[in-house]
Amino acid sequence: MALPVAFFALFFAWPVAAIVARGLKVDGAWQLGRIANVVAQPDIRHVLWFTTWQALASTALTLLLALPAAYVFARLDFPGKQVLRAVVTVPFVLPTVVAGSAFLALVGHDGLLDELWGVRLDTTVWAILLAHVFFNYAVVVRTVGGLWSQLDPRQEEAARMLGASPLGAWRKVTLAALAPAVAAAALMVFLFTFTSFGIVQILGGPTFSTLEVEIYRQTSEVFDLSTAAVLTLVQFVAVGAILAVHAWTVRRRETALRLVDPRATARRPRGAGQWALLAGVLVTIALLLVLPLAVLVRRSLDAPGLGYYRALTNSDGGTFLVAPVHAVWTSLQYAVAATAIAVVIGGLAAAALARRDAGRLVRGFDALLMLPLGVSAVTVGFGFLIALDKPPLDLRQSWILVPLAQALVGAPFVVRTMLPVLRAVDVRLREAAAVLGASPWRVWREVDLPMVGRALLVAAGFAFAVSLGEFGATVFIARPDNPTLPVAVARLLSRPGDLNYGQAMALSTILMVVCAAALLILERLRTDRTGEF
Repeated sequence: MALPVAFFALFFAWPVAAIVARGLKVDGAWQLGRIANVVAQPDIRHVLWFTTWQALASTALTLLLALPAAYVFARLDFPGKQVLRAVVTVPFVLPTVVAGSAFLALVGHDGLLDELWGVRLDTTVWAILLAHVFFNYAVVVRTVGGLWSQLDPRQEEAARMLGASPLGAWRKVTLAALAPAVAAAALMVFLFTFTSFGIVQILGGPTFSTLEVEIYRQTSEVFDLSTAAVLTLVQFVAVGAILAVHAWTVRRRETALRLVDPRATARRPRGAGQWALLAGVLVTIALLLVLPLAVLVRRSLDAPGLGYYRALTNSDGGTFLVAPVHAVWTSLQYAVAATAIAVVIGGLAAAALARRDAGRLVRGFDALLMLPLGVSAVTVGFGFLIALDKPPLDLRQSWILVPLAQALVGAPFVVRTMLPVLRAVDVRLREAAAVLGASPWRVWREVDLPMVGRALLVAAGFAFAVSLGEFGATVFIARPDNPTLPVAVARLLSRPGDLNYGQAMALSTILMVVCAAALLILERLRTDRTGEF
């Protein structure tokens, strides 16, 4: 635990504490009264209200559209199911900037809806809600559908034989068993939408602002660190409460159910109802998930002769100090470095948490590992500039700063992927190897590594995809001569002109292809023992 604790203390707790202290301390004295003053401001209360209700609305809409798909993937067997499963997951591993760009190409100025019917939905709340569903659809399908596929259908059949109606049997048996998984999925979607940044930044315009967007505005545009610090504390408290409830529901899901092999529960659709449900889910996936990505690709090809892609090789000397295509190579380098850091930190943490003799303090660290996913990435990025500016950790001019920020987001995914597999390793195998004279290093190399090797690759793949798309922290610390792909896309979208817009679509398409390739590799490596995420 020593290295993971030191890593999160130095590169998460310290930067967040530094920016909060900078904002709430005046001449060495804490100005706690500032918290009430900021929260009482009408515009801040409007931001808090919008952040909360749009997260609730996004969560409800995501559950409404994704729960039928969870059933289809869990209970029905049809050709192309695995490919469709990968397609559904693509939006989740895409950066939020790309998700926003895809919907901008669909509902924005000169978008598909504008061209066909003269309808524009950008800078409206509906664009934000639909983009959130696009991004979080896979969370519900994987979390709920993964459990649903392992529930024994004979339990519901037995209830019907005892006189229960079909709806009553489903409500009292299946829904009761799925309730913790549905609650866990809902809380995760709420967490991701409550801290939404890239999607709201691109689609919301000046009209809509979440806490995350407002923190960014207060730090980078208004330069009001005091207000940003208060908003960071508010978000921290809210996210902590969400994670506490999430941890409780996950524990219930893991300990209260008897599960079966998911391959024994899926069958070919029967009857008009199941075929209609399958068709409806396929249409929803096509319109909600595939269409925005297809429009994004099409807009990147509007210029003749791949003009927008060729323009990426030219430097205009304005937005970038280098050609935009340089961001592709930069992002890949940063993502590889961040993946290596995340695998080491997350792997060590998972190994410590998997020990059966782990104490309560070690188990409590498991919940803390999830905080970087919910605490403002904007705060972390700006905190890096404030906290890591003096020897021996003066890293402001170092290239490693970006991979460190990206690794903070990737490490929790490594832990969540490897922990179930490490806990499944029979401790008697390790003990037998030790009795035969193997050193601890050899026991790990010859017993644990062969069993967790595939999970380690899956974890590395998730960390790579997440690191590649990190935007909130990177936008602060990426150097002008080394922008990452999400930062380059955001900068191009912020400038007027068809050429800048087309280049943003082209870079988004490149980023989408790289993330999708990583996901397809994960689908080939994924096993039932590595979990859903």
